Amino acid sequence: MTMTTEQIHKYVLTYLESMECQVLEQSPYHVMVKLSPEADKELTGRPYYWGFIERTNTEPETMSFLFVFDPEKYEQAEIAKTAQANESRRAALHTQLNKPLITSGEAAASSSPSQTEDSILGRYFGVVRPLPNVGPGRIHREHLHFGSPRLQQIFTAARRGGSCVYLFEDAGPRQRATLFPAAYEPWLGISFKVEFACDMKREELHFMGISLVSQKIDFHFRDRLSTRSLVPRLPENVHIEPSSMTPAEARDALEASLQSKLSELDSSWAVEAAERLQEELELIDAYYEDLLLEEDEEKRNSAREQYEARREEIRWQYEPRILVTAINCGIFHLRQEHAGRNEHYR
Repeated sequence: MTMTTEQIHKYVLTYLESMECQVLEQSPYHVMVKLSPEADKELTGRPYYWGFIERTNTEPETMSFLFVFDPEKYEQAEIAKTAQANESRRAALHTQLNKPLITSGEAAASSSPSQTEDSILGRYFGVVRPLPNVGPGRIHREHLHFGSPRLQQIFTAARRGGSCVYLFEDAGPRQRATLFPAAYEPWLGISFKVEFACDMKREELHFMGISLVSQKIDFHFRDRLSTRSLVPRLPENVHIEPSSMTPAEARDALEASLQSKLSELDSSWAVEAAERLQEELELIDAYYEDLLLEEDEEKRNSAREQYEARREEIRWQYEPRILVTAINCGIFHLRQEHAGRNEHYR
């Protein structure tokens, strides 16, 4: 499984926004960010610093990062930006040099010392915008690509902090102003990673949901959520429908449905992997056949240990298997829909 540059960009921005980090600058190729205290604790590995901050109740200074997703295009954009800035400075300098001369008395009467100083600096360096407070030290630049340590750290932090969520669909201003409360239906959503493993590997993600009221299963639960705005607090003027099943019962139902769905898939890959496994085992048998008949007991025992270890290794590498892991889950309270929209249900 891999991710494109666009997917990584979107994922990282979502994580930073959910952690309430301050985005200082961004483009399709990079993001410059000042971390929030929570994100700083997760990503920078400064336990002693945060221990001191918490003991002394001091205002923390979080770190800032420049995350680059596409170094080549980012450098091209920076070169173009620098060239444009230089052109603007040259134009401003040309304008200043072509202004009519004024006397020192007129200059003193028309501007304060600070304004004169700013004018002189601006003539040669352009207008300098005030910089944000980006925290201690320099801004750390890192290239985020699939497999990079920092991106893996963000994955781990997101998985640890968001492995289970409890969210509500945003009711909107019209619902808050209406007379009758809206009915909300709780759903259990689980994201499963399915790994088809043998001497080759393939992974799939299945995000499924089940209504705790109607017990209907949606195999495309991600599509259902993608069109809704979710908030962490119960909105005004809504009520939650009572559940007809527990979360544990809902989990078991989702697992059973996923298992039934997987059993319907083409199993030719497993048959071919089993055939390759048998071929490898036969090669091992042929290689160790004479060694296992050694008259020297010590050599024979050593060969037997190697033979068993090698067979076990080959079996682990080639034997076809399906591994299912629950990555994250959540309870999602969604506005009830009219019966009939069941094209994704089982």
